[in-house]
Amino acid sequence: MKKSFICLVAVLFTLSVASSAFASKCPQPRKTKAAPSNVAKMDKTGKADAAHGKALYNKKAKPMACKNCHGAKGDGAGKLGKALKPAPRNFTCAATMKKVSAGQMFHIIKKGSPGTGMVAHGKTLKDKDIWDVIKYIRSDLMK
Repeated sequence: MKKSFICLVAVLFTLSVASSAFASKCPQPRKTKAAPSNVAKMDKTGKADAAHGKALYNKKAKPMACKNCHGAKGDGAGKLGKALKPAPRNFTCAATMKKVSAGQMFHIIKKGSPGTGMVAHGKTLKDKDIWDVIKYIRSDLMK
């Protein structure tokens, strides 16, 4: 019985470590549907407020804060994100994120991403709030 318990704990620990490593995989394969071209070309981050975006990312976004899945560092290793397949987007992966326009990010945050854990935030966040979050991600997490 004791050996079974120790073995179970070891397996769970291994799976946990493997899950965290996968969340940080770089580059991440992209299966998200492309935004309409007029949206993909948009970029309203110039007038956006990164400090407000940071507050939304970390605590205030509804239905849940971004960091719960994407992690405080933006590496896709948030507490809830570890259970998602595919893993949440790793914003710190330059190889992946250089191909994602601000407009594409806007579309995904607003509409969600079918086939992933990314839910739509368009009913709970105003467009300006979404641009604020994008500015925070692109200026502070995508380093």
